[in-house]
Amino acid sequence: MGRPMVDRLIAAGHQVQVLGRTPAARDSLQRAGAHPVPRAAAAADGADVVCLCVFKDDQVTQICLDEGLIQAMPEGSVLVLHTTGSPRTAQAIAAARRAIGVLDAPVSGGPHDIAAGHVTLLIGGEAADLDRARPVLQSYGDPLLHVGPLGAGQAVKLVNNAVFAANIGLLADAVQLGAQLGVEESVLLNALPHGSAASRALAIAATRGSVTQFAEAVREFLAKDVAVVRQVAADLNAPLGALDPAIDALQFK
Repeated sequence: MGRPMVDRLIAAGHQVQVLGRTPAARDSLQRAGAHPVPRAAAAADGADVVCLCVFKDDQVTQICLDEGLIQAMPEGSVLVLHTTGSPRTAQAIAAARRAIGVLDAPVSGGPHDIAAGHVTLLIGGEAADLDRARPVLQSYGDPLLHVGPLGAGQAVKLVNNAVFAANIGLLADAVQLGAQLGVEESVLLNALPHGSAASRALAIAATRGSVTQFAEAVREFLAKDVAVVRQVAADLNAPLGALDPAIDALQFK
């Protein structure tokens, strides 16, 4: 996810400092026009905006707090957290360094959307911080949806992914029903997108030709996000309702 962001930022004319963990990665980034650095904190040196896109919440915490990223950021700069995780993570990081702005901006889409410049960003935080970061984010994000205060971007993304997982679970049961009625899965997946049952999950599953194959392709990241939304919901005593059994159909636990 991060590499197409870097390429879009360079193409937009931004000066980009980026972490390269290996010599090969740093060589590739330098050839692309970026300035590679060996440590995350070094990427923040003199930066107006710092974007962090890693896999899990604990990696966000490690880089921002343990590896000193936020302490290395100039006063008045803005940290953008693209990782999907708990709203509390962004809030804790903001509390740890009040001299910088923090936006939680999880993405909805994939690397191909970033490369095309139209990945959706669900953004929580202060409007003034978003205004400062907007020239950077619009290099690869469209639309930029400001959905509320810090943490709101994560909340919306977690609901989105819970619904997405539930949709896949429903499709798995629908395929089983179709089989019992004598309809082959390929026939069903080709037909349903043209009816009122159409959804984003269904459209992608239809291109894959199998709900099972689609579920396996997204399981790693979606299972991680489902675990987060279940924990956040449990902490707030907010039941998932009908989403819960639908998600369980694919064992996203």
